[in-house]
Amino acid sequence: MSDAATEAFLAHRNLLFTVAYEMLGSAADAEDVLQETWLRWVKVDTARVNDPRAYLVRITTRQALNRLRTLKRRREAYVGPWLPEPLLTTPDVADDVELAESMSMALMLVMETLAPTERAVFVLREAFDVGYDEIAAAVGKTPAAVRQIAHRARRHVEARRPRQAVSPGQARAALESLRHALETGDPQDFLDVLAPDVVLVSDGGGVKQAARRPVVGAERIVRYILGGIAKGDFEVTTEPAVVNGTPALLVRVDGEFDGVMAANVEDGRITGLYYVRNPHKLTRVQAETPLTLH
Repeated sequence: MSDAATEAFLAHRNLLFTVAYEMLGSAADAEDVLQETWLRWVKVDTARVNDPRAYLVRITTRQALNRLRTLKRRREAYVGPWLPEPLLTTPDVADDVELAESMSMALMLVMETLAPTERAVFVLREAFDVGYDEIAAAVGKTPAAVRQIAHRARRHVEARRPRQAVSPGQARAALESLRHALETGDPQDFLDVLAPDVVLVSDGGGVKQAARRPVVGAERIVRYILGGIAKGDFEVTTEPAVVNGTPALLVRVDGEFDGVMAANVEDGRITGLYYVRNPHKLTRVQAETPLTLH
């Protein structure tokens, strides 16, 4: 393998990882896809490759599509609601509004309702502005067919996606209010920051206790959270973080890392709460955060 080919792979690695992650909702599976992409890339005569980026995106997309079809079947048997594996991101990602939205828990849940090829086309076109010809080569369709798929996927997502996101500063303020409410346990503090029709989705994966169905409504969510804390007789502490491009909270219970809570914020109030407790989805976050979370 030439140094130039290795450098090309490393230069585009972050892009390839993000494409795979947004298609799969799993950092662990995205890393596996990158490994498969590398193993195929080392067999390519790179002297014949005019555009290494496009070629690598094509390999990554095909491998992610294969894995996504397998994951779809596995998720049908998942215990309780499924949420994407949380991914710690740098603050500059939150400043890139389009990238931050495409990685958000809220939008990735909407993308779960797309068929595999629709999701691949949507991610490549909407998040990374890849051309139709390039997408067509990646998914094995004609450019005309890809245009139709892109239009259908965009219409499907637009009908289900949350309304226009607020600024990072407004989102941080809402999460800070939620953090205060979690640590004081004051019901009114929760009601002040939660929208009346807020939805809580919690993912324990059958390993950790979590609501088997989404909890809808501010008052129900407050009763659910405060009832759980009172029943367990434990102390909840939190730490702010940027997860999937948006402000979030790292949650500890009696000092032990318990999960990641992300939120969707509209008009200064939280309309969606996403709490990942499944320990299999938290290993990456734990590995990339201070030892106090371990």
